[in-house]
Amino acid sequence: MLGAMMQFPLTITPILERMEKLFGAVEIVSRLPDKSIHRSNYGDLCRRARAFAAALAAAGMKRGDRVATLMWNHAWHLEAYFGAPVAGCVAHTLNPRLNPDELAYIINHAGDRLLLVDDVMLPVYERVRDSAMLERVIVVPTTGRPVPPEYQPYAEFLQEGSSGYALPQLGEDEAAAMCYTSGTTGAPKGVLYSHRAIVLHSFCLSLPDCACLSQADCILPIVPMFHVNAWGCPFAAGMAGAKQVFPGPHLDAISLLDLFEQEKVTRSAGVPTIWMGLLDALDRHPGRWKLEAGLRVLSGGAALPEHLIRGFDRHGIEVRQAWGMTEMTPLGTVCHVKSSLSERPAPERLAIRAKQGLPAPFVEVRAVVGQREVPWDGETPGELQVRGPWIAASYYNLPGEQERWTADGWLLTGDIATIDPEGYVKIADRAKDLIKSGGEWISSVDLENALMGHPAVREAAVIAIPHRKWGERPLAAVVLKDGYEANAEDLRSHLAQRFSRWQLPDAVVFVEEIPRTSVGKFRKSKLREMFAGWEWDQTADGAA
Repeated sequence: MLGAMMQFPLTITPILERMEKLFGAVEIVSRLPDKSIHRSNYGDLCRRARAFAAALAAAGMKRGDRVATLMWNHAWHLEAYFGAPVAGCVAHTLNPRLNPDELAYIINHAGDRLLLVDDVMLPVYERVRDSAMLERVIVVPTTGRPVPPEYQPYAEFLQEGSSGYALPQLGEDEAAAMCYTSGTTGAPKGVLYSHRAIVLHSFCLSLPDCACLSQADCILPIVPMFHVNAWGCPFAAGMAGAKQVFPGPHLDAISLLDLFEQEKVTRSAGVPTIWMGLLDALDRHPGRWKLEAGLRVLSGGAALPEHLIRGFDRHGIEVRQAWGMTEMTPLGTVCHVKSSLSERPAPERLAIRAKQGLPAPFVEVRAVVGQREVPWDGETPGELQVRGPWIAASYYNLPGEQERWTADGWLLTGDIATIDPEGYVKIADRAKDLIKSGGEWISSVDLENALMGHPAVREAAVIAIPHRKWGERPLAAVVLKDGYEANAEDLRSHLAQRFSRWQLPDAVVFVEEIPRTSVGKFRKSKLREMFAGWEWDQTADGAA
């Protein structure tokens, strides 16, 4: 027997209509390149998103055509987030931090027809202009300077749409947005998000045990809008009717904290390197900022060190760890302490909060070795596999690239993890970053988090270096905080409180900075290149 419910497609269009009808006066705040503030609201957003959709139709853009964006976080980018999908097109966010060859490859592989670009991003576009096969380029003037005559201004483009344009009726399985993976292994790969996936992801992200978004909140997504749809925050915030604040290109700690205070931000999302900078600023300038009570931030993209959780607790800010991937829209797990575990001793609760967390509703997880699922005992590691309604089933236009999926439909994440009896996922490492020394595995992530708990250490990354006797041994690259001193033995002694002797790095090198990927993660492939010629003292017994 079938249920007697209406068939109502889960698309972005009802979210746009909801913002329009219910939350027109709610603010959208954008900080511009000169640090001035631009204020608009959901009413403005919806009118301009509809105008953008109409202009796309007038420009001959068809259902499924890709509309690329090369933009920072601001209201005009948000207009494209909604305007392109409700027109039946696909919003394809481009990462300006990629090298020109990668960027041109992505534009051409995606088949982008039209590009919306910030005027400050024009130098990035012009480096790929001759190799990117685009039909039209529209420029958004965020600086107030005139748009170069060879490009069309955004305001002029909006005027091309018909005033009587009616949004098309869309199916929930139609494509709405696209993002390419970072390409750390092989060429970047496109992930094509459906309307249904984005809507369900928005509901889940808003739940109290996830990002906990309500209409009364003010959210500032630090994660770039060009990276996995800013983790879905703009769509979820729009559905809730929450105030949205966009920082533009100014992501230094002082600028961000000033904006947090000025706009009364209650929710935010970003990678641990951002939160490290903010915590350092809060510690160095006690009392400078009056932040909102109940401020909660979501951290993802890399493991969250325990010292960072403790540090934010000191300032009355709850930092909650999440984990996901571009292929997952991106939410997979979020960490919170279950009510049944709330009476555990403080160190145990802290250890729980440092895990990647519990699977989000409708996300299923398992850890596998070979063809065997490992037990949920918190000790046995395996490759993490996931499936769910907002998890990709394939890559865009790569029919031969199915090795990332099992025969029974699970996505292979490439992460090595344990799952404990309570269901908490703890990622030990990326499979390629695990260190195998003398036949035993060493987690680079655990060593890094412990190193960053030392009071003198700002950042640390650990890599495997080949060793004639032990196969591989860990080398730690460390950035010290300004005004602090520490040597290798200080740090090894600090680690020795938690790790066995054979797990300790055989060498600690002090560097000015650790290379990062385009989205702010530690770029260990670059570190391995930097230390490719490293030679150990082969008489050392570090793995004994």
